[in-house]
Amino acid sequence: MGEQQQFEVWKEDVMPALTSKVEEFHMVGYDRATEEELWECVIAKLQKQKNYVQINHLVNSILTLKATDYMTWLTVGAYKAPNWFASEDENES
Repeated sequence: MGEQQQFEVWKEDVMPALTSKVEEFHMVGYDRATEEELWECVIAKLQKQKNYVQINHLVNSILTLKATDYMTWLTVGAYKAPNWFASEDENES
């Protein structure tokens, strides 16, 4: 458990799996999905695990990612983002 995860080292190696998953999402109607967003989604999910993650588990996580999990991750990210309209609301008061 003391080992540090180094997902970025594997990014190039797992790019074919990411590309395949993006193509799958595009076929089911999620045209805005990108390799980078899917990578960030999977990494966010895997960083919560306490055990060291091997590359085969990383590839499995990419290939089994569901569109609903991806959309949930995007939605949560949108809620956590800074409020762009906060300054406009304060000026109107």
